[in-house]
Amino acid sequence: MTNLHYTVKGQTITLSSDQGALILTVLTDQIIRVFQDRGRHTNSYAIEGEKKVETPFDLKEVGDHLELSTGQLTVTVGPDLLLDVFDAQGNPLILDYRGKRRPIAKTIDAAHQSIMRAEGHEVSGVSQTEDRYYQVVKALDPDEQFYGLGDKTGYLNKRSYHYDNWNYDEPRPHIETFTNLYKSIPVLFGLKKGRPWGIFFDNTYRSHLDLGRENADYYFYSAVDGNLDYYILGGSSLKEVVSNYTYLTGRVPLPQRWMLGYQQSRWGYSMSQDRVEQIVDTFAKYHLPLEAIHFDIDYMDGYRVFTWNKNIFKDPAGFLADVKKRGVRVIPILDPGVKEDPDYRIYQEGLDKGYFATNPDGSVYVNRVWPGKSVFPDFGRPEVRDWWAGHCRFLVDSGAAGIWTDMNEPAVFDGEIPEDTVFSDEDQKSDLARMNNVYGHNMAKATYQGLKKATGRRPYVITRAAYAGTQKYSTVWTGDNQSLWPHLQMSIPQLCNMGMSGFSFAGADIGGFSADTTPELLTRWIEAAIFSPLLRNHSALQARDQEPWVFGPKVLDIYRHFLHLRYHFIPYLYDCFAKQMNDGLPVMRPLVLNYPEDARTRNLNDEYMVGDQVLVAPVVEQGQVSRMVYLPEGDWVDLRTMVTYGGHRDILVEAPLDQLPVFVRADSVLPWGRLVEHMDDQPEESMTFRLFGQHGDYTHYQDDGYSFDYEQGAYNLYQIHMENQGQCSVTVTHHGFKPVYRRIRLVLPERTLTLSLDDKSQAPVYRETEA
Repeated sequence: MTNLHYTVKGQTITLSSDQGALILTVLTDQIIRVFQDRGRHTNSYAIEGEKKVETPFDLKEVGDHLELSTGQLTVTVGPDLLLDVFDAQGNPLILDYRGKRRPIAKTIDAAHQSIMRAEGHEVSGVSQTEDRYYQVVKALDPDEQFYGLGDKTGYLNKRSYHYDNWNYDEPRPHIETFTNLYKSIPVLFGLKKGRPWGIFFDNTYRSHLDLGRENADYYFYSAVDGNLDYYILGGSSLKEVVSNYTYLTGRVPLPQRWMLGYQQSRWGYSMSQDRVEQIVDTFAKYHLPLEAIHFDIDYMDGYRVFTWNKNIFKDPAGFLADVKKRGVRVIPILDPGVKEDPDYRIYQEGLDKGYFATNPDGSVYVNRVWPGKSVFPDFGRPEVRDWWAGHCRFLVDSGAAGIWTDMNEPAVFDGEIPEDTVFSDEDQKSDLARMNNVYGHNMAKATYQGLKKATGRRPYVITRAAYAGTQKYSTVWTGDNQSLWPHLQMSIPQLCNMGMSGFSFAGADIGGFSADTTPELLTRWIEAAIFSPLLRNHSALQARDQEPWVFGPKVLDIYRHFLHLRYHFIPYLYDCFAKQMNDGLPVMRPLVLNYPEDARTRNLNDEYMVGDQVLVAPVVEQGQVSRMVYLPEGDWVDLRTMVTYGGHRDILVEAPLDQLPVFVRADSVLPWGRLVEHMDDQPEESMTFRLFGQHGDYTHYQDDGYSFDYEQGAYNLYQIHMENQGQCSVTVTHHGFKPVYRRIRLVLPERTLTLSLDDKSQAPVYRETEA
């Protein structure tokens, strides 16, 4: 082949021409890696374990091009090393752009860029003057939409916007034009004329994505450094593409069941044991469900990690045990900054072992955070992660039920950390430029491993900073939002894109973290968030109190009503998490994921779905008491009124302050959990299932709710079949968890059946009894 040569070794094809070399690796028939060695370390923090499976493929020469086909994807490469990707039917998915970049017509020289930055204007992007800069430019179709990229601000559809991947603690109120925040999740999902595709750029250096902002003819990815390393993700549907991405980077482990309950947090609670007891007692007084209370930085001794302020908590383990007896767990915070103090054991231990990041001259790097002058663990080194993980037992022994990690972008107070600060990349010395975006990832991983070893239970870790793949170790939240209506509005597309980007367990601070919430905003926020997997109300020290009872009985009653709704749905949420371990699809998701062929769903920012069966349309505008709801194809049952509506149309729904429009897909069965104020580890003796429509089938998952025994098959699967005017049945299709429900109630539109376990049968069998 003229000017293009190639060799094949296993499922790897190495191509070379006058333009250099390119390596294609077939991982599966729907995942192909594109790699170009630019002299950087090749380990991945996102992808762990062997993902390549034996896959047949064909190679043939077509003119001066090479054509690689797996049957599901076809990639063509020419002597210029530009490549094009097609689906199984030959439709174009991802095409390299052949023209030159034509930036927006604006002239900004370096001097004016400096002036604009000084005035507070955004001048983002990756500088092409960087010595190791590279870019990948793809042709943009007029009918092409973009999703993913984690919790970037702005709208669901990312077309015509641009974003940076550089983890950063942004103190200003978050707005749509921000290009980066706490997380860097460089996965992009596209719909080109309704045909799905994905690209995951696995590069931890600072990078930039322009999705048609610069020019409507192309989109591009650029980076200041690193190898060219990206994965083409195919699939017959958008769901399948997302599933392939989570197969690659990992899926959210099954949470403990209680983690799906309500959690309360505020910076300042842990300044006083009396304050903590007051919060717990008041939740009990008003019969509000509560699973956990989060302790911010004040519980520590001078903000030293792995300590307790003994002036406040004279017996931390005893106090946490007392709180737990009331049904409430405690989740303390950890920041990475270790106080520079020769009398502080953690500091001295890390210093003696050389575990902290250093300046280029070898001296320990120091910056200021909450404890004052602080040093920073070099989490890129396995031994440092092990060291940190071992110290997590200190909090576990005190009774902590999980750990909340924060400030791990990493965030500092005295200027940004220089990018040449020395951090390790596993066994190699590297710098912040390479490790910034995975600092929080490695901290979360260490914390997860520490909790797992110390407890044997499924760890609860929550992190602010993350990279692709962090979902294997941690829950996330969207960071320091504010008590603003636009932040409530933005939380829906943020969490939907987080879900598509692999993070099924995510949430936003209910009520807003900073500024002062209002009765109406807090009410609408708990309604909008009630189905988000992480359900936490969190606020700042200086902000107005925003506990459910603060604004009087009306808000309190509404808040309680929606917490009760949440607890009814916890079995369904738990089933969604069990399902996503297999398919990798998010629990909270945009409508476009379920209905990608419906053009109306592609830019829908104020509705979302929970799994495949529940549609939620919150009110997110101040003063609004009704709203238009778009229902996709099929029939939909209003959860409150049980009225059925035809789909593929807009309907006007009344939504006064105490109502949330929720619709269930007709002919669906849903589990319906019982109301409790606190969840425990005892197996349920009964379960209720509700039919919406005339008939339906449902698979329900059950295990102990806290251990890893399910990995050895210790779980039960129930196949529920319900017909309003016909036969109903419950069949246990997998029995690996010894306790099973003794009673199952089937609630149909026109009757209710009670089925009881037949104690005389060796296998779990349910027979109808009188209600």
